[in-house]
Amino acid sequence: MYDFSVVIPVFNSSVTLEPLMASFKKTFAEFKDKSVEYIFVDDGSFDNSWEILEKIKENNPESVTLVKLNKNYGQSNSTFCGLELAKGEFIITIDDDLQQPPAEIKRLFHTLETGNYDIVYGVSNKKHQSSFRNLSSKFARNAVARFIERPSEITSFRIIRKKVVEQVLVHKSNFIFVDELIWWYTDSISYVGMEFNKRKQSKSGYSPGKLWRFFVNLIIFYTNFPLKLMIYGGLFFSFIFFITIIGLIIAKFLNNTPLGYSSIMISIMFGTSIILLSLGIIGEYISRLYSFQNRKPPFIIKEIKK
Repeated sequence: MYDFSVVIPVFNSSVTLEPLMASFKKTFAEFKDKSVEYIFVDDGSFDNSWEILEKIKENNPESVTLVKLNKNYGQSNSTFCGLELAKGEFIITIDDDLQQPPAEIKRLFHTLETGNYDIVYGVSNKKHQSSFRNLSSKFARNAVARFIERPSEITSFRIIRKKVVEQVLVHKSNFIFVDELIWWYTDSISYVGMEFNKRKQSKSGYSPGKLWRFFVNLIIFYTNFPLKLMIYGGLFFSFIFFITIIGLIIAKFLNNTPLGYSSIMISIMFGTSIILLSLGIIGEYISRLYSFQNRKPPFIIKEIKK
């Protein structure tokens, strides 16, 4: 059993791993008589990150655990893998790119203890990305917060009590959103504002395609918004078509206007498109249920070094 566990999902970060480890050791040297373990989860990197991790493990054999996943499963799933292995009373999750300063771990822990919170997030006071990236990230966060009715100011830099993590680990799905699972069990949450560093690497591991897939999976797995959209959308368009039909009937009797072929075809095609959209949404839910019933795992471990 450790006092702290630090979980670090890794994806193509060979440049930052050694400086990150050095920063961890410097930070935890300030924690007197506190034990710490580091769990690095390689989420299908295709650079030499694993070789760098093996070097870190060689230099810190007692405190470092390495996990290599079979392929890229995404940051949240790889974080979940690290949480399963964590033995600390307080579990810290942090990115591998040095944007989130390990030196701020002390502030997170202090806030957690003094406020008796279950989880504390480190949030950035300023974004160090392009204007387009900042705008898209803000839109994604706010949209997610709107759909799942949760705060939008969250990051992957957090400290969590072990008791909450143990409750989260009960859930098994091929898509994991750690924060939503945490919020099911506690609202004892706080935030610490801090200055994040500029990204050492040229680009984020989250491409627009990955962000879109994450957003869609989140909406499908953790909300019933698409089903509500079908219900209210169906009611809305039914009302519109009802009013349109009434108008066409009135026009027929008052102006002797023929009910034309075009209006009929447009109504049929538009109605069909709504039906197909609804069937597509239902199909997405069925496919997710199929994956869940087949016990499709959130990750597969290829190699582990304890």
